[in-house]
Amino acid sequence: MKLSVNEVIGLAARAARGAGAPPAQAAAFGRAAMFHLAAERAEGTLTAALEALPRGPILTLPLVFIRVLTEECSDTPLPPDVATELMQSYAEAQTFLTTLHPEGPQLQITVDRKSASPGPAISRITMSEDLFTLLNHLAARILVPESEASRIGGAGAGLTDND
Repeated sequence: MKLSVNEVIGLAARAARGAGAPPAQAAAFGRAAMFHLAAERAEGTLTAALEALPRGPILTLPLVFIRVLTEECSDTPLPPDVATELMQSYAEAQTFLTTLHPEGPQLQITVDRKSASPGPAISRITMSEDLFTLLNHLAARILVPESEASRIGGAGAGLTDND
């Protein structure tokens, strides 16, 4: 199945929200998922990260990059249990140039704050039907059920959409 870059980012972010991630971490996951799939990395890594919620890399990896920026350091060691593929996807998703260096059982992050991270030069991303189904299933959890009570509470278009 082929999706646009924006469709992948939005769907992955909504799926992370549906799985229990806070909005900022879900948005970071959506962007990282797009880079992950664009590089044709294993989809199972994304699935495992979603299944790890309410803990796991979706919550911790964005904080790693914030720490790198706020502590004025160029190299930061990471725990060895972080999936290298997912870490690479998060590094590529940053707005600044980020490079990962293997250092024995750990990774080092080098940040160039003056350079922008190049985005992928693609318009469509291939995703398996299984991953698409999982992401849609998780994303559906954030939707309000259709009922009269939800409409009274403000869900839906109400009477403003009466063309």
